[in-house]
Amino acid sequence: MIRPLAAVLLALAMAGCAPDGKEEITLAPTVEDAAVVVLSQPLAQEFTSALQAQLGAAMAEGGPMQALGVCHEEAPRIAAAIAGESGAQVVRISDRNRNPAGAVSDEVAPFYAQLAEQPLVDNAPATRIWQSGEGDAARMNYLAAIPMREQPCSACHGSDIDPELQARISELYPDDLATGFTPGELRGALHISWPIGAFFE
Repeated sequence: MIRPLAAVLLALAMAGCAPDGKEEITLAPTVEDAAVVVLSQPLAQEFTSALQAQLGAAMAEGGPMQALGVCHEEAPRIAAAIAGESGAQVVRISDRNRNPAGAVSDEVAPFYAQLAEQPLVDNAPATRIWQSGEGDAARMNYLAAIPMREQPCSACHGSDIDPELQARISELYPDDLATGFTPGELRGALHISWPIGAFFE
């Protein structure tokens, strides 16, 4: 059965006309971008809201040092929890990554580069959608920009980082590349990837 949220969006792509003039339904080889947005955007918002709430609390209680701990420990847990509930793969990535596991793959690189050219559209994070793989291995991908913001991001990702905080960053991430960003620049992206079957249940 097709997911109810995606059914209307996919109807036009799935409808055909039989030789005898009667309408018939054929399985579309691709999924409408709008259907991917319907399923992915709430996950991106959930991740962002949960992380920002914890970062805000950490900044208020213990400043950037405590906020760094939230990014190090809680951000992966939030992503894993959302992935477990939704069935999607959810991961933060960057071409100037802090965590080596968050590097941009060759497949994602062209779409990430497009976000870097314009991280915000109408003051909202820019997004890209594409299909990868074939057959049972096919996936729908949603990439949402994470623009650099003045606060609280600059404390840990800007150019003027407290030496004690920088030492802790280097301790947690010896190969850190995620500093020197300016407000408005693309700092990273949230990659949400679905098996194509998620749109046809």
